[in-house]
Amino acid sequence: MWNILSRGMDKVITCFNKCPDASVRLICFPWAGGGSIHYARWAKTLPSSIEVYSVRLPGREGRTKEPFFQNMQEILDEVIGVLLPQLKEKPFALFGHSFGAMICFAFAEHVKKVHNLEPIHMFLSGASAPYSEARLQAPRRSHLSDDEFLIWVTSIGGTPPEILANAELAKLFLPALKADLYVADSYRCSRPSKPFLSCPVSCFDGKEDSPHDLQAWKIMTSGDFTVQMLPGSHFYLKEAANEKYILDIITKHIETAEMDYL
Repeated sequence: MWNILSRGMDKVITCFNKCPDASVRLICFPWAGGGSIHYARWAKTLPSSIEVYSVRLPGREGRTKEPFFQNMQEILDEVIGVLLPQLKEKPFALFGHSFGAMICFAFAEHVKKVHNLEPIHMFLSGASAPYSEARLQAPRRSHLSDDEFLIWVTSIGGTPPEILANAELAKLFLPALKADLYVADSYRCSRPSKPFLSCPVSCFDGKEDSPHDLQAWKIMTSGDFTVQMLPGSHFYLKEAANEKYILDIITKHIETAEMDYL
């Protein structure tokens, strides 16, 4: 059984720096079309007391031959199926940007309601709450034509221009992005009538990005809630200064939560 679980972990989770003595795990969810490498690299900067688990979805990196997931429940079934023993073993925090923030919410809601587990902190970036009017009224991007889709992807930045300019590379990159956006477009959840979490929630966003309803995230927790705006557009977090700032904030909050937990 352990070998089966281990193989599942290696397929779904990228962990560049295994830290069995870490006191907290930071579970990171990818943006639409994204892989696991960007977040996995955070292990080089974060202290060894924080073990970084970066989620790898099908259809990318070492899973290119696997079919894309069609809905949020498929993502939750796989990721929670693999991570549940780890979630029970020691405290965990969550980070997600854009589509990843949406997965964060679905993940946190599921593990709380089904397993009575919750993160010690949630870090959400570049996204309106999935139950907010801003999100529900957002344009559906997954149904755009290829040409319209390329124009939109170029406008939000974050994708190396050499990929978008090369038709063959674009054909490799765009299907994962479209598949994830289809999941995002299809995902619906109820607006929480009362907080179901008690952990702190920290939101980040780029000042030049399209406006997001960050305040709507507040209603899901009775814990502290903060919003911080950083320079840049949708992929502001890829800029070195912003990334350092976010990692410093993550470290500070997790270390504080860890002391409270102990």
